[in-house]
Amino acid sequence: MSVARPNARLFARRAMNQIRSYAAPGEGTIPASKKKYVPTSGTYPLGFKAGSAHVGVKASNTRFDDLALIASETPCSAAAVFTTNKFQAAPVTVSREMLKRRSGKGVRAVVVNSGCANAVTGKGGIEDAVTMGEQIDQCFVKDSNGEDDGNGSRTVVMSTGVIGQRLPIQKIVDKLPQVYYNLGGNHEHWLATARAICTTDTFPKLVSRTFTLPSSDTKYRLVGMTKGAGMIHPNMATLLGIICTDVDIEPAPLQELLTSAIGKSFNSISIDGDTSTNDTVAILANGAACGPQISSTSSPDFQAMQETLTEFAIDLAKLVVRDGEGATKFVTIRVTNAKTYEDAKRVANSIARSPLVKTALYGKDANWGRILCATGYAEGVESVVPEKTSVSFVPTDGSEELKLLVKGEPERVDEERAAKILESEDLEILVKLSEKYEAQAVVWTCDFSHEYVTINGDYRT
Repeated sequence: MSVARPNARLFARRAMNQIRSYAAPGEGTIPASKKKYVPTSGTYPLGFKAGSAHVGVKASNTRFDDLALIASETPCSAAAVFTTNKFQAAPVTVSREMLKRRSGKGVRAVVVNSGCANAVTGKGGIEDAVTMGEQIDQCFVKDSNGEDDGNGSRTVVMSTGVIGQRLPIQKIVDKLPQVYYNLGGNHEHWLATARAICTTDTFPKLVSRTFTLPSSDTKYRLVGMTKGAGMIHPNMATLLGIICTDVDIEPAPLQELLTSAIGKSFNSISIDGDTSTNDTVAILANGAACGPQISSTSSPDFQAMQETLTEFAIDLAKLVVRDGEGATKFVTIRVTNAKTYEDAKRVANSIARSPLVKTALYGKDANWGRILCATGYAEGVESVVPEKTSVSFVPTDGSEELKLLVKGEPERVDEERAAKILESEDLEILVKLSEKYEAQAVVWTCDFSHEYVTINGDYRT
């Protein structure tokens, strides 16, 4: 029996005096508990603008913007990291080839549609992705802000939504001049653009900040937006990310900066263990702040920029986890005392991916045996020593950790305190693998709820 999906719906869950409510995908209402993550102002990089427009890519979307454009007034250095899924969507293929052809130079924009992933769509899908980029290029040429340098398109193309369906490309093309006309530099423009790239997200994910670098007192700016709420797991996930900065960075060090930052941010999150066909995080740097150029990975500015960008990317990635489909908890998994960082990361990912761990957290059940089990079956790990392994819950209120297992010996668990810790939205799981090693890694994840199944069961409707 099928039930028609209403235009607006509110999911609610009640358990142990806890009520969680959130807006159904596409309803547009930001849940009260998520509004604190939506910025009311921002400081944005010089020379960049953002805009959005409504196309109706997905037939059920009759009023929300689903076409987004981020553009620079001048040509940029650009870099990107893409999904490792073998079935790579048309925009992934087209954007990768564009960046390779240009050696990361002379890029002007990122155009994004939501509602259709343009994935597994054959040659026609490739043609559609190429068309989207070329049509945006023409907007720059017509506005006398760009010219053909003989290297082809200057636009990164991204798509997100349902796999296996062709884009309504003519509807998109017809709206590209409008989204270009809608470009602006204020906070409302950036926030609306962040909203336009969403699918099952319940709130737009936008972060901005200012910073300086060692070589001068120049004030620089970063802005980033991302989308993703389900099908999230390294490498990477059903997520898109666009980062812009007014620092002057050559393409080669820019790619290295982004790749390194992704490893500790977007490749350190997991919602449901699935990796998608469309994952792309791109960064554009236009140098509009007029500071010294970063051209070498050995410069002090490169090292400082690495720290800044990594922290920034982590903040963006955490917002994806906080908006996990149906999630009620934000969980930090910290694995320490491993032989190598890779060992620690594999164990943390194994725990984050376990449905049994995630459902226990949803039910506020201190079932640490599931955590230990996921630790033990992590593949390719040499650091796990059962008689040396310890597991704890670390409360976020600063109180003492709750020890569950100490050097392979189970503790007498205070179930009442455990339940209280698990009532909190934020939780840390700490796993120590030995007494002699020092490597550690952190992965962020969420729980599994009934609503996750509901959302994904209804996804194509």
